[in-house]
Amino acid sequence: MKVVIDTSSLLSLVRYYLPFDSKKILFEALKLKIANGEIIVIDKIIDECEFTSKGVVLTTLSFLKDKSFNKTHKLPLNTEFVLPPALTKFYRMVDNNFVVNSQKARLTDTQYDSLKNDFMNSADMKLILTSLNLKKDFPAEEVFLVTEETEVSNDNKLFKKIPAICLQLEIQTINIQQLINELDGIKIEIK
Repeated sequence: MKVVIDTSSLLSLVRYYLPFDSKKILFEALKLKIANGEIIVIDKIIDECEFTSKGVVLTTLSFLKDKSFNKTHKLPLNTEFVLPPALTKFYRMVDNNFVVNSQKARLTDTQYDSLKNDFMNSADMKLILTSLNLKKDFPAEEVFLVTEETEVSNDNKLFKKIPAICLQLEIQTINIQQLINELDGIKIEIK
């Protein structure tokens, strides 16, 4: 299993699960899975975590900022040059399938190109591209993208949400609760 995780999922983990992890079982399991490459945290997510909720994710999961840990385990994954496996086909999908046409119709070509470029360099797109490449590089393994987003777009953004895009690309999306259920040896018991 390979898992790519977004900022909102890490934030939910830190806020709603780890405070009840008094024996540090979940914390240590996550640290191990990140260290061995089963759970992948990309550079753009680390950048977002620094500025989200006063950096609580990086404070709680301090190993994500530990230079020695990161160097040993080659973290975070650098996505600066990550490209989709089928470049031309993918860019057609961005222009035709991933865009919200009613929002695109309101823009000039120059405005659209600028916003598309921003989207292609966003953490969301880097998560999707990383997942696509993992599917290509590890065809025998299940690849999951963990996000707290839903398919329904309600924020008037130009591009669709992660789950809607992943559905078209046949990337499985799960939320943080589903990820915890997938982790071997972790049982959440609330007393």
